[in-house]
Amino acid sequence: MAVSFLKPCEVAEMVKDGDVVATGGFVGSCCPESLTGYLEKRFNETGHPKNLTLLYAAAQGDCTGKGADHFAHEGMTKRVIGGHWNLAPKLGKLAIENKIEAYNLPQGTISELFRDIAGKRIGTITHVGLNTFVDPRIEGGKLNDISKEDVVKLINVEGEERLLYKSLPIDVCFIRGSFADENGNITLEREVASLEATSMAQACKNSGGIVVVQVEKVVASGTLDPRLVKIPGIYVDIVVVSNAREHEQSFGSDYNPALTGEIRVPITSIEKAPLNIRKIIARRAALELKPNTVVNLGIGIPEVISMVANEEGIGKYMTLTVEAGPVGGVPEGGGKFGASINPEAILDQPYQFDFYDGGGVDIAFLGLAQVDQSGNLNVSKFGPRIVGCGGFINISQNAKQVIFCGTFTTSGLKVSTGDGKLEILQEGKLIKFLKEVEQITFSGRYAQKTKQKVMYITERAVFELKEDGLYLTEIAPGVNLKKDILELMEFVPKMEGQPKLMDERIFYDKPMGLKNNN
Repeated sequence: MAVSFLKPCEVAEMVKDGDVVATGGFVGSCCPESLTGYLEKRFNETGHPKNLTLLYAAAQGDCTGKGADHFAHEGMTKRVIGGHWNLAPKLGKLAIENKIEAYNLPQGTISELFRDIAGKRIGTITHVGLNTFVDPRIEGGKLNDISKEDVVKLINVEGEERLLYKSLPIDVCFIRGSFADENGNITLEREVASLEATSMAQACKNSGGIVVVQVEKVVASGTLDPRLVKIPGIYVDIVVVSNAREHEQSFGSDYNPALTGEIRVPITSIEKAPLNIRKIIARRAALELKPNTVVNLGIGIPEVISMVANEEGIGKYMTLTVEAGPVGGVPEGGGKFGASINPEAILDQPYQFDFYDGGGVDIAFLGLAQVDQSGNLNVSKFGPRIVGCGGFINISQNAKQVIFCGTFTTSGLKVSTGDGKLEILQEGKLIKFLKEVEQITFSGRYAQKTKQKVMYITERAVFELKEDGLYLTEIAPGVNLKKDILELMEFVPKMEGQPKLMDERIFYDKPMGLKNNN
């Protein structure tokens, strides 16, 4: 079949009522905005297509209507299966109001599922998600009352518990690339990551669906380096040339060649983090870094750890990785999360998660929202707000050591530091250490079973999960154990005598000398 070169409005007309639509993208990068935007426009004007199923792996959007929120219309979308929801709040609202069927599954597992759909396999069989809210014995990844179908099944393989994430055929997929030639071959060299583009195209093509790729430009046949072609023309049905506004490298950002490996920038150009709550937590976390380790940094406070490592001159002691695919370099944050400055390699996202799922990460630093007495963690759902697990379950469940980083309380917390001590000026209104978390994104029980090393680091206290429970092991100099910690917890943590003081170097506004530690 010859490749067609169409306008995005023409593609929108080809999507039928009831189709399963898969979209690529990672936060603010790699999103096929021309395609999803015109599909939304068609629905608003005609009421079609309706009753769509949306399937995507990573977060897509910016909380202002871009990305997955193009599907956030009652009647347009019937069901959503996604890895992360926080950047598509309109879609989340429809889920909370029971106006769409809604599922949240691990991002890495969805990215791997595309490969299994491509291979006509029954689904993805994995340990990832056991004992978390994705486990059908708990919630099965269902986000509301109208989501009745079990898309995840508990099975037994050779005497071992596993989860089966069921395959589903894909009718249409929207992917973004850099250049297409006249035969439909697609390169992605100007994208911050290749994500699951190859697997999505294969899955859709082998499902008998329509593969649509949004690109910057079409070039003559034979002019693309075949080593850069990530989607061969034999997979592609339609190519759409986008305008620059709908094809930004990341939302609101100009093209940065340091994120694609085209150039390298001096590491000294990365700004120094100010001494505040975020840096205090990042500094304590950085004390766990060892030379020659493979590290994953989550979004939020963990992003500051890379800044601390570079300030301390130990940035080269570790290899930082991001689930989107970059290996090496310095991970970006915010709307550019998923990209890295000066990456050494950029893998497809499913391959990155294969490495993560198999325990390839030595230390993972991830966010901390709610913790309970069993060591469970919730970062995915808070009352009426759906955040989603993203790659959190894949990474936290399988890293050799996982360190959760976050403030002890939230909403209004203010502190003073710089003299070797920590003073609480204003306490946060909401506590984080609860008897039971609202949703289990990380299972303390599973971690204990696999003998994983788990720490919980806040600005004033450090906890460790051991075989018999959650222990308080360190407190910040200057804080009161009873008033500032124990009275602000819904449970009493275990302690082996008096907790030791956190390293006072953390609380001075000068380098800690971590390079000398190693």
